[in-house]
Amino acid sequence: MLKILKYSFYDLMRSRWSYVYFIFYLLLGFVLLFLNNDVSKAVITLMNIIIVLVPLIATIFGVMYYYNSKEFTELLLAQPVKRTSIFLGQYLGVSGSLAMSLVLGLGIPFMLYGLLRSNAIWDFSLLLVTGAFLTFIFTALAFNIALSNENKIKGFGYAVLLWLFLAVVYDGLFLISLIVFEEYPLDNFSLIATMLNPIDLSRTLILLKLDISALLGYTGAIFKKFFGTQMGFLVSMAILVVWTLLPIFRIVHKAKRKDF
Repeated sequence: MLKILKYSFYDLMRSRWSYVYFIFYLLLGFVLLFLNNDVSKAVITLMNIIIVLVPLIATIFGVMYYYNSKEFTELLLAQPVKRTSIFLGQYLGVSGSLAMSLVLGLGIPFMLYGLLRSNAIWDFSLLLVTGAFLTFIFTALAFNIALSNENKIKGFGYAVLLWLFLAVVYDGLFLISLIVFEEYPLDNFSLIATMLNPIDLSRTLILLKLDISALLGYTGAIFKKFFGTQMGFLVSMAILVVWTLLPIFRIVHKAKRKDF
C-alpha cells in the first residue's frame, strides 16, 4: 500500500493543479494577513473560503483521479496486490497531497507573519485541522461515488450534487425546519443536525473558538453551551474522525466486492 500511496502522492504533486491549489492558498494567506491588522478577521475570511472550497476541490479531485487512473488500477488488479492496498493507497495519496497543499499554502504566510508569537495560533491551528479533515472526508466520499458508478458523467454529477447538498441545500433545510418548528424545543435537534454535516460542524467549531457565537443566530447559545466546553470539543473532533473513517470502510468494502 505504501508504494501505491507514494506513487499517487508524487503523481499528484507533479500535477500543475496541485501547484495552482498551493499557490492560491499561499497568495490568499499573504493578502489577508498583510492587508488586515486583525488576525481573527483574517481567520473568519479564510474559514468562509475553506468551508466551501476545500470540500469542492477534494470531491472533484477524488472523482477525477479515480476515473483518470482507472486503466492503471485495472493493471494493478491483475497483479498479486491486495485490492484494499490499491484503493487505500490511491485515496491516501490524493487526500494527503491536497491536505499538504492546504496546510503549507496557509501555514507559510502565517508563520512569516509571526503568528506563532500570538494567541491566534490556536484559532489558526483549528482552521487547518478542520480543513484537513474536510479534505479527507470529501475525498473518501468522492471515491465511494466513483466506485459505485462506472459512468464518468454520472459520477461527476453525483459528486457535485453531494457537495451542493452539504454546502448549500442542507443549511437551507436546517433553517426552514428551525423556523417551522420554532414552538418546539429544538436544542437536541440543532446539535444532532449540525453533527450530521461535517461542513456545518467545522464552521461551528471555528466560530465558537473565535468566541463569535452570536453569528450563529438564536441557536448560538445552544452551540456555545455544548461545543464551547472541553467535552463538546472532543466529541466534535471524534465525530469528524467518524466522518472520515466511515467512507474509508465503505471504500474497502466496495473494493473487495466490485467486479472490474
